[in-house]
Amino acid sequence: MTNRFAAAFAKPHAALVAFITGGDGDTAANLDALVAGGADVIELGMPFTDPMADGPAIQAANLRSLAKGTTTADLFAIAAAFRNRHPDTPLVLMGYANPMTIRGADWFAAECAKAGVDGVICVDIPSEEDGELGPALRVAGVDLIRLATPTTDAARLPDVLNGAGGFLYYVSVAGITGLQQAAQTSIDEAVARLKAATDLPIAVGFGVRTPEQAAAIAKVADGVVVGSAFIDIIAQHGDAAAPYVEAFTRTLADAIHGAKEIAA
Repeated sequence: MTNRFAAAFAKPHAALVAFITGGDGDTAANLDALVAGGADVIELGMPFTDPMADGPAIQAANLRSLAKGTTTADLFAIAAAFRNRHPDTPLVLMGYANPMTIRGADWFAAECAKAGVDGVICVDIPSEEDGELGPALRVAGVDLIRLATPTTDAARLPDVLNGAGGFLYYVSVAGITGLQQAAQTSIDEAVARLKAATDLPIAVGFGVRTPEQAAAIAKVADGVVVGSAFIDIIAQHGDAAAPYVEAFTRTLADAIHGAKEIAA
């Protein structure tokens, strides 16, 4: 685990993990707004033509970004500039295998390290195909963040955890982003099961849209991932979204950061 991840998850409260799509709106301003509003970890989505795990909001963000001509090189430039402005906030690139492997895993891993990226989430490379990307990232000192889902059973979980780093992302619904939210009891049970199997922090996402939902999850999880709700703000306000992003981030951060203290 990189030092930035370790510091983010060592705080006495759960972490707000905020996702936006790179190249959608004024990305640099929105990233700064997330930090200013209190986000602890940031996921930057790599736009892709076929984002199969994502619902309508993030699909639309991908299309808006691609229509502007956003490239993988642009994403690394955004990441490197972010790292210069924010030396302490963990940054994750999240996306799909094709843009990450088309020039070779070693190239992608080296570019991540050069840009100051702490971790990578690749939605469509399962742990059984770790060799496609995992070894190159680990050699480069970049954490490969794995996904667990409600269908990840006890037999498969060790494979998911093998070679994983940073944190474990628990996808709380079997479906796409943004549309439905899991029952809190199922999240509580899943987090307890995952914590029994790994020392990695557990961050819960998919369908988390309100401070109330986030606070409930923050009582049991180490992190709460919010994405589509930010994307909706950017879709509504375009290049002028940053102040609205910051204000919404603050409501989520206050709810999440206060939840553990209430529960303690």
